[in-house]
Amino acid sequence: MTTTPANESTGAAAAAPTDALTTPATTPITNTTIAAQLAHRTIRAYTSEPVAEDVVTTLLDVARHAASSSFQQQVTVIRVKDPAVREQLHLASGQPYVGGDRGELFVFVVDLHRNAVIRERAGASLEPLERTALFLQGVEDAVIAAQNMVVAAESLGLGTVYLGSIIGDVRRVISALGLPERTYPLLGLLVGHAAQEPQYKPRLPREIVTAVDAYPDLDAHADALAAYDAEVQQYYDLRDTNNRVDSFTTQIARALGGGPASQAPVLDVLHEQRLCLH
Repeated sequence: MTTTPANESTGAAAAAPTDALTTPATTPITNTTIAAQLAHRTIRAYTSEPVAEDVVTTLLDVARHAASSSFQQQVTVIRVKDPAVREQLHLASGQPYVGGDRGELFVFVVDLHRNAVIRERAGASLEPLERTALFLQGVEDAVIAAQNMVVAAESLGLGTVYLGSIIGDVRRVISALGLPERTYPLLGLLVGHAAQEPQYKPRLPREIVTAVDAYPDLDAHADALAAYDAEVQQYYDLRDTNNRVDSFTTQIARALGGGPASQAPVLDVLHEQRLCLH
C-alpha cells in the first residue's frame, strides 16, 4: 500500500472519515462494559458542570477495590481540589487542560510509605521496600486502580484523560502534594463531563499486538502495519484540534522519547524517594 508522506500535501480536500474513526470498534461478544471500553476516547475539554460528589466517592471506591499485587495495596489516590495545588500540577505537566477548575483531577501515587510505617512499627526490616521489584508491584497497583476508575467513569457517561505528563516535573508534583519518602506520583487522571466529541483513535491491528505462544513476527504483518499507518494519517488529517498529518511509524521514528515526561530524571527522583535502590 502506498501512502502520502507525512510532510507532503496531496493538494486535495481530505477524504471523509472512515467508519473506524467515527464509530466504536466492535467485538464478537459484547455487553455494556465492553461497549464502554471500546468507546474510549481521550477527552481534553470539559464543561463547567461538576462531577457529583456521590460519583466521585464511587470512583474512589472502584479504584481502591482494584486488584492488588500480593495484597500489598501499594497505591494512594489523591483528589486535587485546591486551585493552588492544581496549578502546580498544571505547571508540571505543561498541558493547558490540567489547569483551571474543569473536571476532577486525581493523582495515582505508588505508595510504599504506608507499608514502611507498618513494618517500622512492627520492628521489621525496611530493606524489601527499597527493591525495584516492590516498586514495580506498586506500579501495577496504581495502573490497575486508575484503569478501574476510567472504566467506571466512562460507563457513567463521563470523559477521561490520563496525565502521564505530570512527571515532566515530578519533583514539583511531590512538593505540591506533600508526598513522603517511598512514594512516587505515577500518573494523573482527569474525569468530567466532555465538552468535545473527538474521533476514535485507531489502534494497532490485532495480529501485531497479540500472538499465541511466541512473539509476533512484525515482518509478516508489514501490509497490516502500512494500512494502519494510512488510517492513523487520516485520523490526524481530519482531527480538528491541530493540523498534524502523521503516521504511527513516523511518530515512533521521530518523536519517541522527545517529550518532557519522557526525559524526566525518573531514576534520580526514585532514589531520592528511597525507591528502586537495588
